[in-house]
Amino acid sequence: MKLRIEITDDLAEDEVIVRCSRVDESVQKLQAFIQSLNAPKLTFFKGAQEFYLPIEQILFFETDGEQIHAHTKADALRVKFRLYELEEMLPHYFARAAKGTIVNTAKIYSIDRNLTASSQVKFANTHKQVYVSRHYYSALKDKMKKWRK
Repeated sequence: MKLRIEITDDLAEDEVIVRCSRVDESVQKLQAFIQSLNAPKLTFFKGAQEFYLPIEQILFFETDGEQIHAHTKADALRVKFRLYELEEMLPHYFARAAKGTIVNTAKIYSIDRNLTASSQVKFANTHKQVYVSRHYYSALKDKMKKWRK
């Protein structure tokens, strides 16, 4: 693999371009590493404790009244952001699934599609599940296809 760095003064934001003949494991690892550099550093709360988890461990965010909770496989932790703020700062593999839910598409195990109502989203190795509304279903599926290529 060759590496070339170009310095350009007129860029508003740094940009990384990867040219490859195919997306193999090394390209995927490079992509994951670069994305991890830009991943938000969130603080999670439970009672009087503060937690500092990698964002990749979060299955989904959901509203509970006025509070937003981040769900891992085994726990639910509070965050001090609104869903629209999280949506802007989370990595590309997070997607809105309903008005009150954002899911980590990389952690989705299955979707039980329901044509007349919300579809059920299940996550691997946990009992936790959420519902994707009909309004967000197509956008969620499109995002999953793009990110899993």
